[in-house]
Amino acid sequence: MKIHNKRNLNASLLFIAIGALFAVYSQDYPMGTANRMGPGYFPMWLAAILLALGGVVLSMAFIPRESQAPPEPTDWRGLVLVLGAVVLFAVLLPFAGFVVSVFALVGVASLASPESRLKETLVLAAVLAAMGVAVFGVGLELQFSTWPPALVHVFEAPSVTKGL
Repeated sequence: MKIHNKRNLNASLLFIAIGALFAVYSQDYPMGTANRMGPGYFPMWLAAILLALGGVVLSMAFIPRESQAPPEPTDWRGLVLVLGAVVLFAVLLPFAGFVVSVFALVGVASLASPESRLKETLVLAAVLAAMGVAVFGVGLELQFSTWPPALVHVFEAPSVTKGL
């Protein structure tokens, strides 16, 4: 078999090496189960995913370049906007609360695509914010500010134990 794409070969070897390191590293910790995950559970699954990804990329190294589509140029504007949106979310979260931070994240990231529409962006942001509050705030009971401190008294229900 002839190697047609050395970049894919090198990338696959990197994925396989990192996956193997995670697999070996996770053996020192108990796995647990999906219901009661041990400290070795996440590294082992990460290793499995990296090894599988390495196998897929390795197989692509043997496909002739003529049958592969040429790579498209990098969309630097989109890349900067999406990464900037994540940084903006991290910076805003302690000050503006979860809901405002999610709206900012989705709004800035949507600017990366010329196909995004304002209505779709607002609906997506609202659904993501609601699901995030439901999963992390209500379901997992994580302690984070849902709303900006100035608006907390407007949106959150008063505490039953307030004043005790």
